[in-house]
Amino acid sequence: MLSPDKRPVDKIMIITGTVMGEKKFVPISVFPKRARRFTHGGLVALFLFIYFCVTRTSSSHDFGETRSYSTQVTAGVAGVGDTFPRKIWQIWKVNPLEFDGRDIEVARSWTAKNPGYRYEVLTDQNDLEYVETNFGPLGENRPDIVETYRSLTAPIIKADLLRYLVMYIEGGVYADIDVEALRPVERFIPRTHDERDIGMVIGVEIDEPHFSDHPILGPKSQSFCQWTFMCKPRQPVMMRLVENILHWLNELSIKQGKPISELQLDFDDVITGTGPSAFTGAILAEMSRTTGKTVTWQTFHDIPESKVVGGFLVLTVEAFAAGQGHSDSGTHNSRNALVKHHYHASEWPKRHPRFYHPIFGEVEKCNWNVDCVKKWDEETTAFAALPQEEQERQIAIFQAIGEALKNMEPPPQPFFGGF
Repeated sequence: MLSPDKRPVDKIMIITGTVMGEKKFVPISVFPKRARRFTHGGLVALFLFIYFCVTRTSSSHDFGETRSYSTQVTAGVAGVGDTFPRKIWQIWKVNPLEFDGRDIEVARSWTAKNPGYRYEVLTDQNDLEYVETNFGPLGENRPDIVETYRSLTAPIIKADLLRYLVMYIEGGVYADIDVEALRPVERFIPRTHDERDIGMVIGVEIDEPHFSDHPILGPKSQSFCQWTFMCKPRQPVMMRLVENILHWLNELSIKQGKPISELQLDFDDVITGTGPSAFTGAILAEMSRTTGKTVTWQTFHDIPESKVVGGFLVLTVEAFAAGQGHSDSGTHNSRNALVKHHYHASEWPKRHPRFYHPIFGEVEKCNWNVDCVKKWDEETTAFAALPQEEQERQIAIFQAIGEALKNMEPPPQPFFGGF
């Protein structure tokens, strides 16, 4: 680095943007000669003035303070009258140059079908810098967000929170790394709707409200998809969702008596804390706030076509979640199917397991089949009514049978000679 007396003073270089790791620099015009005669005392005075302004602004919210952000974002609701940014965002462990064959093919579907869009991936190497830059003192000045993100150790919680932070700042399209684009982004908004009236585009994922009272399936029986969605920058719902997550993490930390970095989370904790249930709850609350009346899932149950509620365009289940085998989701061959979720990156349940009955397994294996769920409920209820000793005996027998089957040699295969 040049010493102060050797640095060129007739040009300044500023960073105007970063795309795929490449920085663009634009020179500012040469200083006029009169400006070069600025006295030393004048420079000192200017420096002190700038320093005072910056420190005054940055100190207005300290780390121990709960900042009421909702009031600020409501004052100027973004989105109405604007167009959606032509950006596509994804989050993965490594940068696109290091994608394996499976990931690169899926990623290419987005750039191939949307050649006029900027495509960017946040990785394990640059995510923290992004959060610190955009939510630190020179950005949104939200030390609570930065410190919470730094504390997170569960990859799925970081991935969920990061997508909401990016969409709040940037807007555009977010898609999980294992989601393939089947149609161009322009198809996300049907011609019957005006883009200027919409702040966010979402789609139904699970539409099984008759399970809403089920102790396990209930919280996830009616939800919007968050593996793909589109929004304009600075949507209030995104920041309120982020603040809901921060509150949830802090409450859970108190409940478990552990720092956020050591929290123990099961499958349902993730779904309700940062995943589709949290996403859906925040959106329904925002719809209610915007329209002035309570909006429930019934508004979107079995919708035959897309609809706009409170600035949210809600697409049918086929759009982002076709081919699930439930919720009347149809197939990916439908002209309404916009993306295809391949699920090959969805390994997080291994770290955050579902409820698993020692004999009857997971109720999710029923894939929302009514008869299957009913049978699982009846069998697990009957098992729970057994004396403790009988339960342990049946579990031991079940495990012994499982081990025997695992160690059993496959039967000899017939041999056909002459081939």
